[in-house]
Amino acid sequence: MDLLYTLGGAAVLILGAELLLRGAVHLAFRARISPLVVGLTVVSLGTSLPELLVSLVAALKGSPEIAIGNVVGSNIANISLVLGACVVVFPIDVDREARRIHWPVMMAATLLFVLFLADDRVARWEGLLFVVALVAYVAWMIIRSRRQGRRSAEQPLRTTMPVGRALLFLIIGAAGLGSGSGWFVDGASGLARGLGVSERLIGVTIVAVGTSMPELIASLVAAFRKQPDISLGNLVGSNIFNILFIIGTSATITPIEASLDTFRTDLVMMTAIALLLYPMMRFGDRVGRWQGVGLLALYVGYMVLALVQG
Repeated sequence: MDLLYTLGGAAVLILGAELLLRGAVHLAFRARISPLVVGLTVVSLGTSLPELLVSLVAALKGSPEIAIGNVVGSNIANISLVLGACVVVFPIDVDREARRIHWPVMMAATLLFVLFLADDRVARWEGLLFVVALVAYVAWMIIRSRRQGRRSAEQPLRTTMPVGRALLFLIIGAAGLGSGSGWFVDGASGLARGLGVSERLIGVTIVAVGTSMPELIASLVAAFRKQPDISLGNLVGSNIFNILFIIGTSATITPIEASLDTFRTDLVMMTAIALLLYPMMRFGDRVGRWQGVGLLALYVGYMVLALVQG
């Protein structure tokens, strides 16, 4: 039953996120908001909602290890699993802004997250600091892009979706996210108890992969179609949102209590993969298949280590 709750919750989460995202994007275009602003706000928020709700519900239900494990595991999966799988299918050109702007922000957020967790908790003021930092980061990116006079920032796209349908998608998607996150956390917690393993292990494996599934599927589809929809900047930006938005919001609502020692291996892996990404971006014009194979091998090795540690 716990497995059914977990799988069912994951399916509802993915469907809910897709419907909410479609509705929100079309409503944003109806309101004549530029594609740039939509991408930095609505789309980023929509793709992060499954992780946010799962971590928030887990923290509120007294399962902080699932909340932390979800974010850490998702960040590891974004770079090693998602990026690795995509570039094996189709190499990705190096995004200059990802290297010069987004990567330093991601590293700063990663290191600050580890520092905050050093006392075995992420306090409310620390979560609030993350949220403020995210708002400042997004605002700066929007202002910077507008000053550069990008066409996308000046000419909003049109949409043919009726307002009523967009609102219906929005409502159904929000309801799906709310229900799915509760089922997913309950099922994952029950699996941990039933299998006699830690909630941390469930968090960094089943929960992290489940909430990262929309990004993985969308990225692989784009790679198979040889479309530039997926980029290093997208994945790095997703990791920034995971820490600043999800941990920040969750800790602001309810402080997260979790032992640093419990997540030491996972935090080291997350930081190491983030550091490894820089030379991949710095040397060469694209991330190719051999780098992708290496990233996938790292993820497999991490999964094996996580299972051994329990």
